[in-house]
Parts: sequence; C-alpha cells; structure tokens
Amino acid sequence: MKEHFLVIVKGLGETLVGAYPGRALSFITKKSNLNSPVVTGYPSKPIGLYSKQSIIFRSDSNAEDLEGYAGAGLYDSVIMDKEEKIVLDYSRDRLTIDRPFQVSVLSRIAEAGKIVEGIYGHPQDIEGVVKDGVIYVVQSRPQI
Repeated sequence: MKEHFLVIVKGLGETLVGAYPGRALSFITKKSNLNSPVVTGYPSKPIGLYSKQSIIFRSDSNAEDLEGYAGAGLYDSVIMDKEEKIVLDYSRDRLTIDRPFQVSVLSRIAEAGKIVEGIYGHPQDIEGVVKDGVIYVVQSRPQI
C-alpha cells in the first residue's frame, strides 16, 4: 500500500461504526508525502456522541489479543456514563472550512498512522483522538 486512507468523526467513534446516518470526513495521503492530504469525502453525520470523562468497558476484550484475529465490530464498547447526542454544525468547523488548519491536522494524523504502522510492520486499523491539537492513539490492530 502506497497510501493511507483515514476517516474522522466528531465525538465518539460509535457514530462511525454504528448504524448512524451520514458520512465521516475521509481523506487519503501518500505515504511518501504526508503533507498533502486529499479530502475524498466531507462529513454529513447529523449528530456526534459525547461523554464526560469516563471508563469504557468491552464485552470481550480478550478476543482481540488472539494471533491473527481482529474482533473489530464484533464486540460492544460500553461507556460507564450515558453519552450525549449533540447536533453538529460543519459550517463553523475549522476542519471543514479552514484549509491550512485542515492540512495541518490531517497530516499529523497521517504521521501518527505511519509511526504506528512502522512499529508493527504492516497496515493497521488505528483508533485515536484529537484533543486540543494533540493526537492520541487509543488502539491499533492489524488490518486484515
């Protein structure tokens, strides 16, 4: 693979993996040039799910530790506290209207992906968070 394909949603990732309507912000970037992300789809998810600082439980977190097994999507993640549904307004979102800001954030996300892929030596399905401009990798599993 010579490219990274990435998707972003506001709030909790459940709106991406669950049966929530709308599209995520999606983009590709060449591994040889992470500073030129190309947006392939603009977001249209009408709501974002948000939670106060809490604990997330998995219905079976051990299954993803098995060699060659990716349990993505097979098990539930349950937040200790109820999430709040927020109506999203992309017309004021810097990630959709401010191109220099967009390039900066998307390039840094792609760089984090490249680092994680380099550590494991093969493509990864990576989940992360951008909070106050800082990128956090939450989990990574083989892309199979």
